[in-house]
Order: sequence, then C-alpha cells, then structure tokens
Amino acid sequence: MTEEPFDLRLRLLDRQVVDRDGGLVCKVDDVEFDRGPDGTWHVVALLSGPQALGPRLPGRLGRWVMAVGRRLSLHPDAAPRRIPFERVTDIGSAVSVDRTRDQLGVAALEDWVREHVIDPIPGSRHESE
Repeated sequence: MTEEPFDLRLRLLDRQVVDRDGGLVCKVDDVEFDRGPDGTWHVVALLSGPQALGPRLPGRLGRWVMAVGRRLSLHPDAAPRRIPFERVTDIGSAVSVDRTRDQLGVAALEDWVREHVIDPIPGSRHESE
C-alpha cells in the first residue's frame, strides 16, 4: 500500500495551533526543516509570528510585516517563535500540541497586551457572567 502524499501548504500553513487545554495559541506561519543523516528532509518546528509570515508575503507587504514585527517585539532578536514538531499531537482542522499556551511561550507580545492593557479594563474578564 502506498502512502498518500502530505501537502504541507494545505495541511499545516495558516492552521490554528491549539494547546492541550483547547486554547488558541497561534497560527502556523511557516515550517522549519532539517536534513536527516540519510539525506531526507524532516519538519523540526512550526514557526509563528511576523518574522515567519513576512517572507511568505510579496514585496513591500512582506517587508512591512517584518518591520512592524521587529518594532513590536519583546525580544531583541525578533526571530520567529518556534514550536518543536515533537510537541504536535494531531494534525486536523487545527494543529494540536501537548503543552499549554504559557508553556510554549510563543505569543509574548499578545500575552503582555492582554495582561497590561486588556485585563485592567473593567468587564474585560466577563465578571458579570
């Protein structure tokens, strides 16, 4: 029986990453490969963030996304955020991983904005429910 080809663009790129608790983590913006000792290529990480998405976008738009990402980055290197592929537990309509969003640490800017800007707003935590 022959194995069905796996289309990375269709099955991974732009998919939502969901943590072990069902929480939204990020979107897959790119994929990192490494060549194994036998010469075959293997996915080693899912990449997320403007530094991963920018190179996929054409011309000025891609450069603009990367520049904005660098300006808003909490990390001086402004590298794409990585999720090691061994953390992936399922690939379906979303990509499931075996860690929580906090353990993965891929959305530092979003987490900072939520903690320092959104959470202090009265009613932002749905206390009335």
